[in-house]
Amino acid sequence: MAPMSQHRASASLTEIRERIDALDADLVQLLARRERLVREAAGLKKDEQAVRAPDRAERVVAAARAEARRAGLSPVVAEAVWRAMVGAFIDLELTEHRLERGER
Repeated sequence: MAPMSQHRASASLTEIRERIDALDADLVQLLARRERLVREAAGLKKDEQAVRAPDRAERVVAAARAEARRAGLSPVVAEAVWRAMVGAFIDLELTEHRLERGER
């Protein structure tokens, strides 16, 4: 990934924000795909410990950090984003498991 200074110097803030908005729309589509898979996997998990799967969560974060390095993304940013994302999906799964058991 090229440093910001190597990008088109004539890009306005508006143009950059439009490109960011387009990427955000793509990210939402990817997250929706991820959620469908998470929900599918949730149906195969027997209990809350299987949902939490801390070892799996750590492997996912480590893989994101490694991929970030290869892609030119700050591993610190990648870790923060992945921890938030994984945490949100775990919360979603836990809520669904509790609802299936009639809890609130």
